[in-house]
Amino acid sequence: MKKAVIFGAGNIGRGFIGQLFSQSGYQVTFIEIDSDLLAELNEKHQYTIEVVSPEERKEIIIKNVKGIHPRNIEEISSEISRADIMATAVGVNALSKIVGNLTYGFKERWDKGNFSPLNIILCENLLDADSYLKKLIIENIKNNNYSQQMIDNFRTKVGLVKASIGRMVPRMPEELRRQNPLKIRVEPYSELPVDKEGFIGDIPEIKNLRPYSPFDFFIKRKLFMHNMAHAVCAYLGYLIDYKFIWQSVADVDICIITKNALEESLTALANEYNKPKKELQNFADELIYRFGNKALGDTVIRVGRDPLRKLSADDRLAGAARYCREQDVFPDNICRGLAAGLLFSPQEDESAVELQKLVKNRGIEGVLREISSIEDKELITAINRYYSILKETDDIAEVLA
Repeated sequence: MKKAVIFGAGNIGRGFIGQLFSQSGYQVTFIEIDSDLLAELNEKHQYTIEVVSPEERKEIIIKNVKGIHPRNIEEISSEISRADIMATAVGVNALSKIVGNLTYGFKERWDKGNFSPLNIILCENLLDADSYLKKLIIENIKNNNYSQQMIDNFRTKVGLVKASIGRMVPRMPEELRRQNPLKIRVEPYSELPVDKEGFIGDIPEIKNLRPYSPFDFFIKRKLFMHNMAHAVCAYLGYLIDYKFIWQSVADVDICIITKNALEESLTALANEYNKPKKELQNFADELIYRFGNKALGDTVIRVGRDPLRKLSADDRLAGAARYCREQDVFPDNICRGLAAGLLFSPQEDESAVELQKLVKNRGIEGVLREISSIEDKELITAINRYYSILKETDDIAEVLA
């Protein structure tokens, strides 16, 4: 049986990539830090995905799976030495933590004489995730005093493949998690666009894999349309105490701002890539529909969490705002969403608590310059204005006036 290794058995690892690999005939090994989750995986060797939409619910059993803890380096290396395909779904901040396991596994693979191409699909919300991980791996090889041949093998035998992850996979409610820790709830959407140029050797046959070139368009569309609009809904919804994303997008004022923000991003994308605006508008309309999926139960807190990362320079809001300016589009509605993000303050979110400290100590302009790398005076003025309005009122319509 073909073998797949996935770093991360969380929402995307288990709820998306694991499904596609398993349904494509791979035995799937998850590398996962959650010991309780691992125990369940290794006892049952299968898990349930619940696909929900306004129209229906159905369950899919994902079979031929197991898990390994990151500290079990020898087991992981053995799996990597025999793997046919790999993926990462650990989150941007954790990529540096898996590099040691990766390089040790590569070494065992090549020491055993397996020089077949190994492609790693990078399921991370990061522009240039391939370049970032490549740099980390080469640094790790050098720091461990491995040979130059290791670096040469890595460059010629390992493909780092960027992916655009569009499926929404919210955290399961705690009550349901206790009943079945492995079960995961997802939306029906399951397309996996990937960077065609990132592969080494033949592109594997994997269900719903969609290789494209050039791929930067899809990365930007995902980050600056899907992720951006999701964040706008979450941060505005938080200000008026909505619990779920579907409640936010059902609010007329929030929906107007979200749709207008999408119009700004899609216009910038159309300008750079010469894409028909109608095609991008259809994508935007589909996003609004998907955000409104009540059955998914996606929460404002989940979508908004870790605002320091989500307000950072190249991420969904500041990145989209700066990108629009580069394409001669003023991101007025994205600025509204960014201003709301600066007010995101759930106490259980350490990143949000730290953000509020920074706002208090350095002011809005200081935070925008330091965290978001926004120097544009017009953008700073707009964000500051909307921040002031939103801070003083819970009426979102005030920032539409």
